[in-house]
Amino acid sequence: MKPPRSGDRWDSLWHGASLATFAGQAPYGVIGDGALAVAGESIAWIGPRASLPGRPEDLADEVHDVAGSWILPGLIDCHTHLVWGGSRAHEFEERLLGATYEEIARRGGGILSTVAATRAASAAELLDGAALRARRLAAEGVTTLEVKSGYGLDTPTELECLRVARELGRGRGFDVVTTFLGAHAVPPEYAGQADEYVGVVCDEMLPAVAAEGLADAVDGFCETIAFSPRQIGRVFERARELGLPVKLHAEQLSNLGGAALAARHGALSADHLEYLDEPGAIAMAAAGTVAVLLPGAFYTLRETRVPPVEVLRRHRVPMAVATDCNPGSSPLASLLLAVNMACILFRLTPEEALAGVTREAARALGLADRGTLAVGQRADFGVWAVERPAALAYEPVTHRPLTVIHRGRSR
Repeated sequence: MKPPRSGDRWDSLWHGASLATFAGQAPYGVIGDGALAVAGESIAWIGPRASLPGRPEDLADEVHDVAGSWILPGLIDCHTHLVWGGSRAHEFEERLLGATYEEIARRGGGILSTVAATRAASAAELLDGAALRARRLAAEGVTTLEVKSGYGLDTPTELECLRVARELGRGRGFDVVTTFLGAHAVPPEYAGQADEYVGVVCDEMLPAVAAEGLADAVDGFCETIAFSPRQIGRVFERARELGLPVKLHAEQLSNLGGAALAARHGALSADHLEYLDEPGAIAMAAAGTVAVLLPGAFYTLRETRVPPVEVLRRHRVPMAVATDCNPGSSPLASLLLAVNMACILFRLTPEEALAGVTREAARALGLADRGTLAVGQRADFGVWAVERPAALAYEPVTHRPLTVIHRGRSR
């Protein structure tokens, strides 16, 4: 935590706030009456205000006294499907009248209805819809979000969706991490030919995605209504050949051993996990695979089986929380509401849930440069007028950050 060299000044200095660093041993990693300095895009100094190496006005070009506020790392939504066309409000009504998610999917609804609408939409229409949803997340202090493809299911549309996701992250005050999810569902033209479609994913789509540099990771849906562990294994092997890390939708509706499969491939994360068993959790712990909990889908689908949080705690599997924002099972564009749901529905503590949208969410994306407040970390943070961090989980629709800093600059 070196002070600026003689004659140099930090770009900005924020002091008088309590800092929830998520980097220390104390609850939330709190530094009371703290100060945080920014140089360029990084945190240059952090500690108690009393330890500053001089008067604030002598140390930085911009000085902000935010007495009475809290500073938290920029929030990270590590699992979204923001790029899609059309609406599935009618399916919401059908589910309330008794149809199950699986029944709707098996008769051509669900993901496949969004595939048809996405294929019919222009790139501009897809970008407009995704930008609207992303702005809602950003308004809550999100500075990094992940966006998956998976609603094209043919090479041209999958590539277009990933290009839209890349464009979404340009000049809007947040970063976008992209994930290729070609193995999301079997498209209608390959009905009954899942193996043949997986061949297209591996031999055509993945090489095209890698050649254009459109994805930061590769995902799949391992489930009875989607792909088997053997099929997902083929996708993962091809992804790793191309130098792309993997992650997996696993154990959402049944236990197919997807979490253990993900762990064997060194996956960044396994997501959903309502039907996770203890061997799967042990495998994840050994591999360093993050558990991404998605309470929005649990809530929307009116599920009753809760992810085994106690098992994850016992084996010290990191737990992230995300919106899973998508048109069918989680039309949720509020990360703070997901935090609240994780506490109420899954019994996470507020500290666990907020770590899940900062430190652990960064880990789930393989990003070591953000998610905590520490020297050398990206200067992504929010200033909040709350009594304590738990208020963000307690009153999710009430609070918005006073200021958001992204890459060292106010947005």
